Amino acid sequence: MATYTADVRWALAAGEDFSAGRYSRGHSVRFDGGVELAGSASPHVVGKWAVAAAVDPEEMLVASLSTCHMLSFLHIARLAGFVAQAYRDHAEGSMEEIAPGRQAVTRVVLHPRIEWAGEAPDAERLAALHHEAHETCFIANSVRTEVTVA
Repeated sequence: MATYTADVRWALAAGEDFSAGRYSRGHSVRFDGGVELAGSASPHVVGKWAVAAAVDPEEMLVASLSTCHMLSFLHIARLAGFVAQAYRDHAEGSMEEIAPGRQAVTRVVLHPRIEWAGEAPDAERLAALHHEAHETCFIANSVRTEVTVA
């Protein structure tokens, strides 16, 4: 089994009022490879207390699903004898209320566009490759969110 880590750090800034909810949700996220990114709650969730330029957890979830699908897809396409030259995706996640006072990212739609060297799979084979990639993706297997390829 593998273990994955992320170090998350936040601190109350001078002049902020934690008890009143008047504090920045900005924080840092550092991964085991050394990459650090600015994180925050979503502006859709906490308004002005978010750091709009930072990455929010919902975006990280959408990116994680997209990235995992891409990596699974590239591996499966290679094993099937196809040669991908480029892969782009514009993934979109939707948040909705699942119960009173509870929200979740319930759906993520992937919009992958692949450039091929040599023979490209036909539409039926491409759909089958995406299906197999979805079944293989560790992150998709870890969430209840509906993930589809458009």
